[in-house]
Amino acid sequence: MAEGKQAASVDEGHARPHGLDDKTVEALGELSKALETIHRVRGHLYSAHQLVGGADLTLDRVVKLLREAGHGAMADRVEHELLGRNVLPGRWTFQIMEEFDDGYYAAFQEIERDARKKLAGGRRHIYEAEMKERRRTHGMPGHEATPEA
Repeated sequence: MAEGKQAASVDEGHARPHGLDDKTVEALGELSKALETIHRVRGHLYSAHQLVGGADLTLDRVVKLLREAGHGAMADRVEHELLGRNVLPGRWTFQIMEEFDDGYYAAFQEIERDARKKLAGGRRHIYEAEMKERRRTHGMPGHEATPEA
């Protein structure tokens, strides 16, 4: 973009603050993209948390069925070695989730928010809003800039 020329955006709330350069807009867009990936990671971790918990609860039935089928030694092994076992040293999945949420995830969100605040007046998705404005066909149904348009 030419120096001093304001990039078009789909709305004022996503408009580039005066003087914000292309590289900074791109960097903030990439930081936002990385945060979105971390949101997905968090979802996958919660899926794993729920799947492991469900599997552990299923072991109660496994132990019962093994005992009923006369396999007491195997039932004992499942019950004592697997049921309620830590998935990582000293941790069940809820503890992993808490550490992830309070550590890496919280830090990532805070740094992304701080970068937007300090570099772009807190505005989100400037890069995407400008891309939408460049790619949409003005006047074509389904290509409106905003829901109100």
